[in-house]
Formats: sequence, C-alpha cells, structure tokens
Amino acid sequence: MRTVFYILTTLSVIGLAFWAYRENYATQGALAETRGLREEIREAHERLTVLRAEWAYLNRPDRLRDLADINFDRLGLLPLRPDQFGHIDQVAYPPAPELEFTDGVDVSNLVDGVSPSGVTQ
Repeated sequence: MRTVFYILTTLSVIGLAFWAYRENYATQGALAETRGLREEIREAHERLTVLRAEWAYLNRPDRLRDLADINFDRLGLLPLRPDQFGHIDQVAYPPAPELEFTDGVDVSNLVDGVSPSGVTQ
C-alpha cells in the first residue's frame, strides 16, 4: 500500500512540476508580448507628437497667408470682411415637428379625476 502511495505522490509532484513549468513559460510569453505592445504604444505616441508638431508648423497663419498670396490667381481667395457674415435672424430653422399621439389614454371611466379603484389621477 505504501508503494502505491509513494508512486501516486511522485506522479503528482511530477505532474505539478510540469504544470508549473508550462505556466512559467506562458507567463514569460505574456510579459514579453506586453512589453512589445507597450513599445508599440510608445512609438505611436512619439509619431503622434511629431505629427502634431508638423501640423502646427504647416498651419501657421503667416505661412497660410503667404500661400494664399502666392496662389491668389488660381484660388481667388479674398480676406474675410465683417459684412460677409450673416445675422442670427437670417438663419432659416426647420419647423418643429408636430407630435402625433397614437396611443391615447382612456379617461372615460374617471369621475372628477378619481378612477373606480379609488386612485386619484
């Protein structure tokens, strides 16, 4: 009986060691994947920072004004004037939709706002 117990204990220890070995490598793989994803995120943030700086550089008002002056003949752009803007009363708003009530409430059984069950409506 003792030998069977020793054999089962030994097999259990070997099985648990194998399971721990596999879990250790699975954990290391997950950590490596996490490091790789964090690196990709960091690189994406750096690219985004560079793109924002480039956008700010290209969108400078003095540069845009110079481009508009250079391409005036092709684009026909003119400076904005206050009289080009409208007033709020000139905006045509759509009419408010009319609400249709399809499911009415039957109040024919109410007497002075009280239903037959005694509940005040």
